[in-house]
Amino acid sequence: MSSRRTVLSADLKERHVNMMAFSACIGFGLFLGSGKAIYIAGPGLAIVAMVLASSVMWAVIACLGEMTALFPVQGPLFEFPGRFIDEAVGYATGWITWFAWVVILAAEVLAVAQLWKFRFDPEYLKSVGYPDAELGWNTEGYSPAVWVFIFLILIGLINLLPVRQYGQLEYCFGVIKITFISLLIVFNVILSAMQKVHKGNHFWTWNKPWGFSSDNMVVHPSHDADPGIILKGDVGHFAALWTATAATLFSFVGFETIAITAPENKDLEKHETIKLATKKLTLRITILYVLGTFVGGLNVPYDDPNLVNIQINSIRAGHNSVFVLAAVRNHLRIWPSVFNGFFIFSATTSGINALYNSSRLLHALASIPEAWPVWFQNHRRRLERTTARGVPLGTVTVSWCVGLVSFLAVKPFPSIVLGRITNNAVVSELICYAVICLSYIIFYHAIKAAAEDHTLDNRSAFNRDDKQYPYRTHGQLFRAYYGLCFCILLILFNNWRAFVHPFSMPDFIASYIGILAFFTLVAAYHVKSDGWNPLKWRRNASMQIHRPPPKVVVPGRRRGHLNLPNPKAPVWDEENVKTIVGFIWGWL
Repeated sequence: MSSRRTVLSADLKERHVNMMAFSACIGFGLFLGSGKAIYIAGPGLAIVAMVLASSVMWAVIACLGEMTALFPVQGPLFEFPGRFIDEAVGYATGWITWFAWVVILAAEVLAVAQLWKFRFDPEYLKSVGYPDAELGWNTEGYSPAVWVFIFLILIGLINLLPVRQYGQLEYCFGVIKITFISLLIVFNVILSAMQKVHKGNHFWTWNKPWGFSSDNMVVHPSHDADPGIILKGDVGHFAALWTATAATLFSFVGFETIAITAPENKDLEKHETIKLATKKLTLRITILYVLGTFVGGLNVPYDDPNLVNIQINSIRAGHNSVFVLAAVRNHLRIWPSVFNGFFIFSATTSGINALYNSSRLLHALASIPEAWPVWFQNHRRRLERTTARGVPLGTVTVSWCVGLVSFLAVKPFPSIVLGRITNNAVVSELICYAVICLSYIIFYHAIKAAAEDHTLDNRSAFNRDDKQYPYRTHGQLFRAYYGLCFCILLILFNNWRAFVHPFSMPDFIASYIGILAFFTLVAAYHVKSDGWNPLKWRRNASMQIHRPPPKVVVPGRRRGHLNLPNPKAPVWDEENVKTIVGFIWGWL
């Protein structure tokens, strides 16, 4: 019987990984989400909301980065929870994270279909003094299904490329995005400096009748004469800040790509890839997002009719972007269409990355028989196979097929559908981030115990104070607790508006079904292994013999100290692996 290839090809370099993670974050979230935050909270509080949302990334990415640098395993998003918390938790995390990424794929394609509906209301153009009576692409007559079909095919074909060529494409995409966003920030600064409409007042959107924050918080915004429940004062400001923070979180999803690419990263053992990538990504995303929100708020007031039209639970087309509105309000031709075209490019490339992430997560799950029911084992083995160039064709195909849900764009209110889809994906990702932070807390104490055990010959390999430790950050334990608590609060109260009259069952289900799915999966795995009685369920976080051991990278030491042939060489010694697992299990 001929052997089947099941291994991914390690052909990605540090620069590929870095830009892939950056490109994954920059979809339609920044360009449409920043305007939503400004509408909800005002220009000043929107910046605070961006900083708070970025702090989640700051906390989680460091936890994930340190564990991946020391243990570069396949499927780290669920492998670490499975090894440090409980196997059932790990499997459940893997499945909801995979589902979140296929949902993100659908959301990005759905956003592309929406962005083709680029058409301004003539009354709005007249009210802001735009030189032309019309502004649009004349593509509203095409069925959204046409755009969904075309871009899904494009995304699928690119993901069939060998990973080296795929990485090169992602690198180019990332460079284009970072260049465009930087120029977009400069563009808005120039508009504010020129100030054609409000001459001499460069912060007019921050002054009366507007201000640093919005005057109140409309719980369920609409165009009805009766706005419904309105929160004012400090309560309104806090509710607006919290809602804006939750709304902008979708813009940050994707930073975990750094860890997902670990099995295909050939520089992982030669350079400080994880350390460099996490630090670069955190700085780039935070700085660009905060500056982008700041300059966007300089040129568009938070009560602009097109920002109001975004609503809170829906995302519309490019004419609702604060950056397009800034160009229109300053009476510029061509630029609004250029910006909208780039938004389509950005959403498409982010969808490409979403399919990559979902396919690699599903491939990692396919390598673990225990994660699947017995009757599905034959299909699991097929999903585990890769092509001669290391492409997991089966998992790419399955993930792509789930992305067909983006044909919901043909429904009467696709923007509301898109808003609910993104809410669902954000909650699923937040569950994953919370579990990662909890895994790190256990990991931290476990390696600390191993480093202090004098019976170990290689205990210095787990000493975080050692210069050769692959990756560490100051105050990391605090960051883990902070990320855990913040993620739990966001999971529970991400869509508090669904509980306010009138109660919205669709919004409630979209925002909270992920929590039920996670705990249902955890319970299902315990029922499978331990039976129906919850009192007999056992916490299983030990290394199982029938599962593949992680590839443990012991930090480089002086030659001869740990009998390593080269600095930073990977150690496959079975005794070392057993020692690590023994101490983790003993501490637990």
